[in-house]
Amino acid sequence: MPTPRIYSATPLTPDTVMMLDEYGRRHAIQVLRLRESDPLTLFDGTGGEFPAAVEIIDRQTVSVRTAQPEFPERESPLKLHLFQGISKGERMDYAIQKATESGVAEITPLICERTVVRLDRKRLEKRLLHWRKVAISACEQCGRNQIPQIHEPRLFQNFLSSLDSDPIEHGFVLDAVAKSKFSGFPLSQQTIGRVGIIVGPEGGLSRQEIAAAEEAGFNGVQMGPRILRTETASVVAIAIMQSLWGDL
Repeated sequence: MPTPRIYSATPLTPDTVMMLDEYGRRHAIQVLRLRESDPLTLFDGTGGEFPAAVEIIDRQTVSVRTAQPEFPERESPLKLHLFQGISKGERMDYAIQKATESGVAEITPLICERTVVRLDRKRLEKRLLHWRKVAISACEQCGRNQIPQIHEPRLFQNFLSSLDSDPIEHGFVLDAVAKSKFSGFPLSQQTIGRVGIIVGPEGGLSRQEIAAAEEAGFNGVQMGPRILRTETASVVAIAIMQSLWGDL
C-alpha cells in the first residue's frame, strides 16, 4: 500500500517534530485513520517531500517527526496553462482535478458567453478557495510536490487583453470545426516554452470568442469527430499535448 501523503501549509523542515495544521489533522484522523508510528509523506508545495512518522495522535492534535527531504522529479517539462471555461459544480472540480493529475502548471477559470454558472464576487472567492483545495487533494493522490497555480477567474475578453503582459509562446483553442490537430504542430520539447489551451464551458465557446482567441495568436484545433463534454475535452487535450511534447 502506498505511503499516504498530506499537504502542509506550514513550511517543512527536516528532523523536526511538528503539529499538523487543521487540514492535515482532519485528513490524518478522519480520512487516512493513521495511528502512532505510522509512516506518511508531507509536502508543502515547494518541490520536495519529507518522509515522516506519526509521533502522537488524538482527537485534538497530530504530531509527526520529519526526516530529510527527498526531491523526486514528477513535474512535466511541458509548462502548460489551462484556460478552462467555468462549468457547473462537479464538472469544474473534475476538470481541475484531472488537469492537476495530468501535470498542468497553471489553471485560469474563464467566464465565457455561454458560462451557465453566474457567481457574485463573494461566491467566486469561495469557489476559488475550493478549486485550490481540489488541486491540493489531487497532488496528494498523484504524487506531485508542486501545486499548480489556480488563478482568479477572468472574463474571457479581459483574459485575452492581458496576454500582452503575460505572453503564451504557443496557444491553442478547441474548435470542433477547426482544420488542424495538435499533431500538425511539430514543436520541440526543448524550445516549446509556455503553452496555453483554451477549453470552453458546457455550451462551448462562441464563434466570436474563438475568432478573438485566434486573433490573439491562438491556433484553432479539433480532436476528432465526437463531441466531448467540457471536462472530458480538457483531459483529452492535455493528454494529447503531454504525449506529444511532455512526459507521457
